[in-house]
Amino acid sequence: MPEYVNWLRHASPYINAHRDCTFVVMLPGDGVEHPNFGNIVHDLVLLHSLGVRLVLVHGSRPQIETRLAARGLTPHYHHGMRITDAATLECVIDAVGQLRIAIEARLSMDMASSPMQGSRLRVAGGNLVTARPIGVLEGVDYHHTGEVRRVDRKGINRLLDERSIVLLSPLGYSPTGEIFNLACEDVATRAAIDLGADKLLLFGADLGLIDEHGRLVRELRPQQVPAHLQRLGSNYQGELLDAAAQACRGGVARSHIVSYVEDGALLTELFTRDGGGTLVAQEQFEVVREAAIEDVGGLLDLISPLEEQGILVRRSREVLEREIEQFSVVEREGMIIACAALYQIADSDAGELACLAVNPEYRHGGRGDELLERIETRARAQGLKTLFVLTTRTAHWFRERGFVPSSVERLPSARASLYNYQRNSKIFEKTL
Repeated sequence: MPEYVNWLRHASPYINAHRDCTFVVMLPGDGVEHPNFGNIVHDLVLLHSLGVRLVLVHGSRPQIETRLAARGLTPHYHHGMRITDAATLECVIDAVGQLRIAIEARLSMDMASSPMQGSRLRVAGGNLVTARPIGVLEGVDYHHTGEVRRVDRKGINRLLDERSIVLLSPLGYSPTGEIFNLACEDVATRAAIDLGADKLLLFGADLGLIDEHGRLVRELRPQQVPAHLQRLGSNYQGELLDAAAQACRGGVARSHIVSYVEDGALLTELFTRDGGGTLVAQEQFEVVREAAIEDVGGLLDLISPLEEQGILVRRSREVLEREIEQFSVVEREGMIIACAALYQIADSDAGELACLAVNPEYRHGGRGDELLERIETRARAQGLKTLFVLTTRTAHWFRERGFVPSSVERLPSARASLYNYQRNSKIFEKTL
């Protein structure tokens, strides 16, 4: 009894700290099949009873494999991602549907003399994840394999406000009604970022990240993760670590990797000082500011890969040095991770937003929106009435932010005369 009293006293600061916080919890299909799954459910119920707002994301990989084998179908992968053709999609839908029902049933238990007694949980879900197809990469058609495009932040928060546990499956839907098979790590990471979650909790088979000497790595910063990923390669521990780092770069303060095998691993990680898994925590500071001549090297590092892909127009060092005052940047611990430029178009009250770029490792954190807002503020301060943008790859992003399709004829003559018909950029404009 004294040990229990002592533990509860030491846990009380964490109980207070976690109340009303939003946690996104990712449990892979292997974890749902494991004998310890029942204990994990009990721990989730305890978190809910302590006032934690829970979003549970489940995986389904082994369950899909079982159904493929039963139908005599061979699974196909490319770069570690499942290729989901029509027959495979049927297995995915079957596996995810049955698994979701099983999880909902387990969370609905109210057995006397059990941790579930009196819990009276409500589990909610629905079409909360919008997805898009991965498409064709390196000549390989992924068919119905997709990636997360958007998470319904308002809808999920409304359900959490009603004290529901939100259950997200590894399926997403397109605006045209298509169904896409998603990676549960992708769903969990994007949900945590888009919801501004306080924590992302990722379950794996191991205690956490195990180093080359077989020891548990208890804490990491996101900038330390790439070295470990290089060592781990493409195994599942590496996928979890990458997801944890992505979430931190996207604004989630803390990501935890814990074991679905170890009984009580979740509670140990959350309610003890030393934890029991691996913590990936951000401890960086960012600033949005106007660019200076010292930023030219960092800008080149950021935009050169996009220039090579034909996404951005090439700019030499000399051009950047000459036009540096047109740029705004996001700086993170001395590194330029995003930029955008504003050019006033001669003989007009219009400007052009150009060279909007975000480092791939720091996308989905709202940095593009921050820069757009800053550019619009700068444009208004200069007395500009219209903002034009020319793009080849990100038309939907701009349309979702109030830009409308335009044409070369709408451009002021000084800019229309420079339009590159070979590049064939789409033109959009926005009234400021």
